[in-house]
Amino acid sequence: MLNTRGVQITWLGHAAFRMRSAGKTFYFDPFLTSNPKCPEAEKTPSQADVILLSHGHMDHIGDAAPLAQRTGANVVAMVELAGYLGRKGVPAGNIRAMNKGGTVEVAGAKVTMVHALHSSSVEEGGQTVYLGEPAGYIVKFQEGLTIYFAGDTDVFGDMRLIAEIYRPDVAILPIGDFYTMGPLQAAHACRLLGVKTVIPMHYGTFPVLTGTPAELKRFLGEAGTPCEVTEMTPGQTL
Repeated sequence: MLNTRGVQITWLGHAAFRMRSAGKTFYFDPFLTSNPKCPEAEKTPSQADVILLSHGHMDHIGDAAPLAQRTGANVVAMVELAGYLGRKGVPAGNIRAMNKGGTVEVAGAKVTMVHALHSSSVEEGGQTVYLGEPAGYIVKFQEGLTIYFAGDTDVFGDMRLIAEIYRPDVAILPIGDFYTMGPLQAAHACRLLGVKTVIPMHYGTFPVLTGTPAELKRFLGEAGTPCEVTEMTPGQTL
């Protein structure tokens, strides 16, 4: 069973998570108000200290700007995405515009931006606006828990380097298929990462996202990979 070491991990449906550490509140990819899986009580939060964004698709940044404006949270994002959010009214002083390999300390946590295989853009006025590359995050919380939030990605061989360099305790991986890796690839990601616990995300929100935690468990079992699947329901807190 996952030992969160006191960090509270709440799944808000799709790829949106809230984590609480040392009295601070962290939001990951806050797609809330238009998220059909997000509980109603969680759609307009009034408290956030940090917002981490993996890439620019609206099902990941949908509530980022209003949440940052409402709470004064620091926003961590790829430089191009950070610039876009600045144009949407997020104060420049609250934006941590960074790139892959970089580490920032924010609200007591050490946040490292790592690689992801996906795309990153938004549609505005009938045009596609490029928002830099996608990314994942390694977050080392004060309590000693290290999480790998993959964002939207396929499996890639350098997940082995993520394992060697950062030694995450838990991986949060997409499994929905179609737009990201499915359960088969996620099982291989768990093997490369060497994590003992995986929390699946980015599945079941829309009909096209067909991957399931049960399939992930099956592929892990067939491969003999000793990784526990911690299946969450939207609104649940570990």
